[in-house]
Amino acid sequence: MASIEFKDVCVDFPIYNASGRSLKKRLIQVATGGQLGADQQGRVVVRALEGLSFTLRDGDRVGLLGHNGAGKSTLLRLLSGVYEPSSGNARIKGEIGSLIDISLGIDPEATGRENIYLRGGLLGMTKAQITSQIENIIEFSELGDFVDMPLRTYSTGMHLRLAFAVSTIVRPEILLMDEWLSVGDEGFKHKAEERMTELVQSTNILVIASHSRDLVLHTCNRVIWLEHGKVRMDGDPQSVVPAYFGA
Repeated sequence: MASIEFKDVCVDFPIYNASGRSLKKRLIQVATGGQLGADQQGRVVVRALEGLSFTLRDGDRVGLLGHNGAGKSTLLRLLSGVYEPSSGNARIKGEIGSLIDISLGIDPEATGRENIYLRGGLLGMTKAQITSQIENIIEFSELGDFVDMPLRTYSTGMHLRLAFAVSTIVRPEILLMDEWLSVGDEGFKHKAEERMTELVQSTNILVIASHSRDLVLHTCNRVIWLEHGKVRMDGDPQSVVPAYFGA
């Protein structure tokens, strides 16, 4: 069983060399969409997330809504372990897989085959696990003999197909996504859609940030609307989506 439990979770980012300058403080506030404050040392801080309390269980498919700067990406990074809470309690049970940046760790000087091992390792796979899946990854990516060529010789489409094929081979209990992944030409997009649907169905908990009304309505059974780092609404898609996008 997988679960995520947040109790009054906050995330603060200190801003150095900003104290005593009201104009600079105002510019920071406008640029970040967060809330300004000060820590115990008197440093200016931006509160990116404030007082988040929610529980996610097996079967939850959660859509994150909110304008740019509302805190969606910060929350995804908090869930993935990139950030730690500044205060409050966050308890996460289950293996986490992140599709926020599928090209992370890709080396342009290495071959496609070598990059499969590099990217797979970053996803938490052992060398033996990658070796057992490597032929499936190569076949799915449709790279053929190019898999043993340096990545710098690839087109953008080939690069994305390889990154997608590796990143979606894992089956985590908790899946984090920043928008739905769709790569390649029309023929590959169909394969990619099938792979993504299979991946989402196999995961226990899905958390996806999106600006797509249709995606949230068709994929999610719960929606959290963030505004300036706080939860404005948390409920079923039929209630939250019309409130956010408008009827």
